Amino acid sequence: MPRFAVHSVRPVRLLISIGLMLAASHAALAGGTGAQVTAGQVPQPVIESARGDKCVEDPAFMRRNHMELLKHQRDDTLRRGIRTGSYSLKACIGCHASKANGSVTEASTNFCQSCHSYAAVKIDCFECHAGKLPQTSLEALASHGDPGQPLSLQLRRVLAQQQ
Repeated sequence: MPRFAVHSVRPVRLLISIGLMLAASHAALAGGTGAQVTAGQVPQPVIESARGDKCVEDPAFMRRNHMELLKHQRDDTLRRGIRTGSYSLKACIGCHASKANGSVTEASTNFCQSCHSYAAVKIDCFECHAGKLPQTSLEALASHGDPGQPLSLQLRRVLAQQQ
């Protein structure tokens, strides 16, 4: 076999392989295999209404910047010991936890989980923080509270009744 014939077979094989891969990918997209997704078929996030009257910022601003606000709050809390502020994760959970399960991440329809799944973003807040409302709340204290007793005694009474 002539020397030039051996060298010309490899590029032809490569071209055939590339052509077959392109044809297969085109057929998968156009053949109705479910790989083709249009904008109308993408499931939108489910956002429950919040418990509060109004968010600390405009919803469009919060969608875009909530992670920066939480990072700033994290720095204030961890490095400076400041545990107050309207951008605390605890305050967010207090307003946005689901009425069904009290969580922002437990189900795919919960507030944080639904948007982060839609955006394909991993939530790492809840590796350290609880994603649920605490079981003992101020409402429980208010309903069982005695204005004449110290708050610590009232809290002990509520905890004892819940156990």
